[in-house]
Amino acid sequence: MPRGRIEELAARLDLDLGRRIRSLSRGNRQKVGVVQAFMHSPELLVLDEPTSGLDPFLQQEFVALVREARAAGQTVFMSSHVMSEVQQTADRVGIVRQGRLVAVEHVEELRERAVRRVEISFADPVELAEFAGLPGVTDATLAHGTLRCRLNGRADALVKAAGRHTVLSLLSEEPDLEELFFDYYATGEVEHAGA
Repeated sequence: MPRGRIEELAARLDLDLGRRIRSLSRGNRQKVGVVQAFMHSPELLVLDEPTSGLDPFLQQEFVALVREARAAGQTVFMSSHVMSEVQQTADRVGIVRQGRLVAVEHVEELRERAVRRVEISFADPVELAEFAGLPGVTDATLAHGTLRCRLNGRADALVKAAGRHTVLSLLSEEPDLEELFFDYYATGEVEHAGA
């Protein structure tokens, strides 16, 4: 057993190795599971909700462990409902619906197709009609010199239209994977996506 590696992992996860498992809290038992998964540096790690019960600091330490494993050439197969964790660790995401794998996507491809919320403030009055019909622009509203809309796809047409005016500020919020996941379900794309 790799005693040095176990002690290193326990220190990183703030796990007391001198206590019996049955006396540990749920979070500390989860730490034991993480140590067991990583201690032998296996080629393939299969993890099911690995950060359940861990505090946010330890969740970040777990993300660091996954990144280190990836950098060392290990494969990490992980199920998680913590989308920020998936976003920080995954190259590809599989979407399961009703027990079936219905899509496998690269995280970057999902982001490219993502619908972003955009807010542009102008110095002078603009007309909503200039923006509402642009490719990819939906739900456009204009109030007090600020355009708010959703943008699906490339921003080129919207940026060029805005560039005809004096722009005071521009905010584009990229959705996290949780929003992308729900968009996938809402649009029914998962019914047609191949694995």
